[in-house]
This record gives sequence, structure tokens and C-alpha cells, in this order.
Amino acid sequence: MRKTLDNLYRHLTAHYGPTHWWPGDTPFEVAVGAVLTQNTAWTNVEKAIAGLKAEHLLEPGALLECPTELIETALRPCGYFRVKTKRLRAFCRYLDERYGGSMTRMAETSLEDLRPELLDVNGIGPETADDILLYACDKPVFVVDAYTRRILGRHGLVTADIAYEELRATFEDAIEPDVQMFKEYHGLLVYTGKDFCRRKPKCAACPLQPLLEDGQPEG
Repeated sequence: MRKTLDNLYRHLTAHYGPTHWWPGDTPFEVAVGAVLTQNTAWTNVEKAIAGLKAEHLLEPGALLECPTELIETALRPCGYFRVKTKRLRAFCRYLDERYGGSMTRMAETSLEDLRPELLDVNGIGPETADDILLYACDKPVFVVDAYTRRILGRHGLVTADIAYEELRATFEDAIEPDVQMFKEYHGLLVYTGKDFCRRKPKCAACPLQPLLEDGQPEG
């Protein structure tokens, strides 16, 4: 599996180059984006974050203190805005109570302790937690999303119903823990999923097509 994942990474890097994924000016903005991107396209998240910035709300204290309606209005473009307002405030409350509102202090906590803490916050599931851990806290955890499952599934590397933790372990067991590589690899899979491995795939133009033609990837 390590050889296969290395081949995937090499071909995607040759096609895309550095992705610089995840977008965000600060660790807190990255964390906010991770919460908001659930069940919506990233373009909608960008609009919501722009709305928060316009109202000077892109900090934990401001999000906890301002009227709920103001946050909901800003988050409306990303859908489920009432639910996401509650989830975003739940994260801010956790950050404030546990770490004094400091992402830096939060990032100083060990991965083994921090992941369970995040998963205990209302509305934060494994993917959102791992987004925050990897991209906002620089922890060596691999992020799995729908694109990851779809791409590997269509290449016959995993079953369609593989569980999140099992698929995450597949990457982490096969690849040396490297924060920058994990960031890039996930970004490459996001780009590939958006551009080629859609519900109606564009296989002929996909940068991974040569692997299939050569009888790769293989498990």
C-alpha cells in the first residue's frame, strides 16, 4: 500500500504542484472554515468567512458575545446557518474555556489528548476534528473526506463502505508521519475530486489515468 500511495502522490504532485491547501489567514480562520465546510462547497464557506470578517467577528470572543442573528446572517451563504452558528459557538466556547481563546495554546496540547477533546465538542466529528488538528494545529493526522474514499474506492484500493478511522489508519500506517506531506496529500485529493473524480467522473483526463493503464495502483 505504501508504494501505491506514493505513486498516487507523485502523479498528483506532477499535475498540480503545491496546493497550499487549506485556505486561511490564521489558525482560527482555518478552524472556522473546518466547521463551516460541512455539507457545503468551499466557495460558500469563503462567502461566509468574508461575511464574518466584514462584521469583525472572526475571533472567538466576538463570536461568543455578538447577537446570534448577526452570525446567522453572515453564515447564511454556507447553508444550515442556524446549526452552524451553534456549532461554531460551541467550538469558540471550548477554545475560550479550555485555552483562553488561544489557538496557540490549544496547539501545544498533544495529539493524543487534543483529538478526543475536539470530538467531545458539539458538532465536531472526525473529519472536522482532523481538519483542525492538521491545518490549524500542525498535528500529523491524515484527513479523510468523501473525495479520499471515492478516489481510492474507484481505484479498487478500499471498499466503498470503509469506515473513517480505518481509512485514516490506512494512510497513517503506510506513510511516515509528515505534517506538510499530509497537508499536501489531502489537498491533492481535494483538487482531484473536484476536477476529475466527480459523481460523473472525467477519467480520461485524470492525472491518475496512467496508473490504471499501467495496471496500477495496486494494493
